[in-house]
Amino acid sequence: MTLLPVDQALERILDGVKALPGESVRIEDAGGRVLANPLSAMRTQPPFHASAMDGYAVRAEDVQTPRGLRLRVIGESAAGNRFHGVVGIGEAVRIFTGAPVPEGADTILIQENATSLDDGFIEATSSVAIGRHIRKAGLDFHDGDVVLEQGRLLGPAGIGLAAAAGHAHLSVTERPLVAIIATGDELVRPGETCGPDQIVASNGFAIGALAKNDGARVLDLGIVNDNSAAISAAVRKAADAGAHVLVTLGGASVGARDLVRQALLEAGMSLDFWKIAMRPGKPLMFGRLGEMRVLGLPGNPVSSLVCAQLFLRPLVARLGQRNHTPDLRAAVLATPLRENDERRDYIRASVAAGPEGLIATPFPLQDSSMLTTLAAANALIVREPGAPAAEPGSRCRVLMLG
Repeated sequence: MTLLPVDQALERILDGVKALPGESVRIEDAGGRVLANPLSAMRTQPPFHASAMDGYAVRAEDVQTPRGLRLRVIGESAAGNRFHGVVGIGEAVRIFTGAPVPEGADTILIQENATSLDDGFIEATSSVAIGRHIRKAGLDFHDGDVVLEQGRLLGPAGIGLAAAAGHAHLSVTERPLVAIIATGDELVRPGETCGPDQIVASNGFAIGALAKNDGARVLDLGIVNDNSAAISAAVRKAADAGAHVLVTLGGASVGARDLVRQALLEAGMSLDFWKIAMRPGKPLMFGRLGEMRVLGLPGNPVSSLVCAQLFLRPLVARLGQRNHTPDLRAAVLATPLRENDERRDYIRASVAAGPEGLIATPFPLQDSSMLTTLAAANALIVREPGAPAAEPGSRCRVLMLG
């Protein structure tokens, strides 16, 4: 059986995937969400000519004498409480940062350049050009301007801009729902007592954390024993919950107790592929069950997480209208690597900056059960099928993980 290349597997997983529809949420709940539509301003900011400094609103032609010019103070303009009169010849209005500039004034004499006199006058100690220290109406944006583009991931600045533009609710892309089923009689949850032949389940928590980091909601359907009826019941729960993606962990290989693939087929899944040319992660399964996409990840922890990095992350990102570009970089090897076989290899490594670029040091042990090396790795060395043996100093590609 010819194994499916990694790039073709990803193409088939993403084929036909479109971003989920938008939903309206309160602006205080929109942080970390993705805008479903372009966002236009509902107001002009600032809505009036505003002072950028504390001082006096004056006519520029009245303060061209370097020293000794006296101006009569006729009122005050504060933020939220403007001066309603008109500034005439030889007059000034006390003004504070953010306050509307009164009619008749065309510049701001900052308070450091004005001396207050006892008789209601000030003395200007410096000349000021027209428009100095005035923020013109619409300096930031105008009513109707597109201030945030569709697909924008909303961080603090984006949320602040949306609020300033007058929006109390935002249309954001629905978050994908990823249902996770871990299978195996040997598995127990963290904190539970392990039998002599059991291990603690870790994959579901790791995959759930990865999916959440990419904006997904996660439905943890727990550990399902190696029982066809139990697996089928868990699959139905995922479908009934409206999961966009079902991730199964383990049980998709060819052993007598690997029951997941058959249970999914009996549930009506259209199987696309179930083996790919990569290491770790050869027994990867993909299919469709109605509108739900099914990704069967290997049971070995490292295989599961590497496959999730390569296939689940782009799928969740596409559904959630997020950008996902693998961080591939050039590096040189610190230690030798043997020739590769017909599968693309993803080798856990530590990558650090060297005098002439990145240096990749592969870990000596690459067993797919070893989470310690994956947790210590900040990159995967990517080796193509049939790559010849490589000596230290040879160039390589690395997929950064952090």
